[in-house]
Amino acid sequence: MSNRLEALRVFCTAADAANFREAAVRLSVSPQVVTRAVRELEEELGEPLFHRSTRGVQLTDFGRQLAERARTAVVGVDALFHRTDRRALSQHAGTVRVTAPNVFGRRLIPQALAPVLAAHPGLVLDLRLSEQHADVVDQQIDIGVRAGPIRDARFVARTVAKMRLYVVAAPSLIARTGVPKNLDALASLPLTALIDQSSGRPWSWFFSKGRQMPVVSPAFVTNDVDAECAAVLAGIGFGQLVGPLAEPLLQSGALVPVLEAEAPEPWPIHVYRSQRAPVPARVRLVYDELVRALR
Repeated sequence: MSNRLEALRVFCTAADAANFREAAVRLSVSPQVVTRAVRELEEELGEPLFHRSTRGVQLTDFGRQLAERARTAVVGVDALFHRTDRRALSQHAGTVRVTAPNVFGRRLIPQALAPVLAAHPGLVLDLRLSEQHADVVDQQIDIGVRAGPIRDARFVARTVAKMRLYVVAAPSLIARTGVPKNLDALASLPLTALIDQSSGRPWSWFFSKGRQMPVVSPAFVTNDVDAECAAVLAGIGFGQLVGPLAEPLLQSGALVPVLEAEAPEPWPIHVYRSQRAPVPARVRLVYDELVRALR
């Protein structure tokens, strides 16, 4: 038996049994396996481990001392690979790094994952908020949440929902400017702008049939979606807001939609991770929960 650890495990079982046959039954092996393992240990150590007689076997003094040390060694190694206990206690322990836009990350994702974190002590969420598409491979991100197409073959992506875009304004602003009838009229009114941090320029607004409208002279500029929403609510300008921000305010009447017929197709929302394998249990757990929550 070439595996020393396995030979020691067989020896420890034999040391606790009345004879090799009983040890074989405990181990679910043949008596010959036990006999061979003991004999190979004796040959390697140069000492007899058992006194053998027609009545059975009995540990030698050397065998007794070895058994005490071997039990400690075998139990210690087994503890490292005890699958049931290890998985129950720590399979989800560790950090999961998630990147997401502010609109999802500030409220929805912490709320969605709070029960998971409470149920799995040792699981840590590292949430990075950005409107830019992070390189999950280079930045060692485990999971990403993004709106829009994902064409990178390195990712495993799930489309979980659709997100609408709305052009909206506060009723107080509508009272001053009136409702724009078309995109040209909209462009002449006070507008808010969100900075694309990768280019340093304002994002264009998106409309049906693939049209885009650059925001040339905004009345308010920011790099934060919540700040832009606050500016729209304050009546500073018309804004194009994503559904998670706009829809509750439209339902309450705090904002008014305009040019609804010009709205673009809803954007797909993806939860994605890299193709790295194997996938740690903690990453799979958070990935599946985000898919469920965002649906």
